[in-house]
Amino acid sequence: MPEKTFTDLSPQSAPAASRRIMEATRQRLGFLPSAMTRLAVSPHTLEAFTRMSAAFEDTSLDVLARETVVLTVATRNRCHVCVAMHTRKLRALQADQELIEALREARPLPDARLEAVRVFTVEVLDRAGDVDQKALDAFLAHGYTAEQALEVVLGIGAYTLSTLANRLTGAPVDPELEPYA
Repeated sequence: MPEKTFTDLSPQSAPAASRRIMEATRQRLGFLPSAMTRLAVSPHTLEAFTRMSAAFEDTSLDVLARETVVLTVATRNRCHVCVAMHTRKLRALQADQELIEALREARPLPDARLEAVRVFTVEVLDRAGDVDQKALDAFLAHGYTAEQALEVVLGIGAYTLSTLANRLTGAPVDPELEPYA
């Protein structure tokens, strides 16, 4: 990992265009994740991720469906930071422990509706979006919509950006996230 190239920036040492996002993140989470302090070297990338993730949070998918997309991408891309961060979020939501473990281990989920999201997410990733009608119909059969199929793609895009950036920068799991790693 190119850890010497990407170092942790503070709001004071980061480019001016990154500072507002860094401070907002610190206020929202109670700490400033090193994934953010390393991504801050590129204000455009930092802003793109925060806008994409905010747009994804604002979709019609419920929070557990969104977290299913995020953890499916994070485990697939082996982003330990994202796995820890979103495990923390699921625990704060008081999600079922069996669901959390299945997501972290990339195995079938105990909830059929969330499993449809996980399977569809994997299908979109495996086929680079060229999902066949049968796979789309299986997703839709669980009460999801065409709009939500595209919202899954939005989540994949946001968290592909995040996971790849975290791996490129060598972002470590923060002490605040270690219990969830």
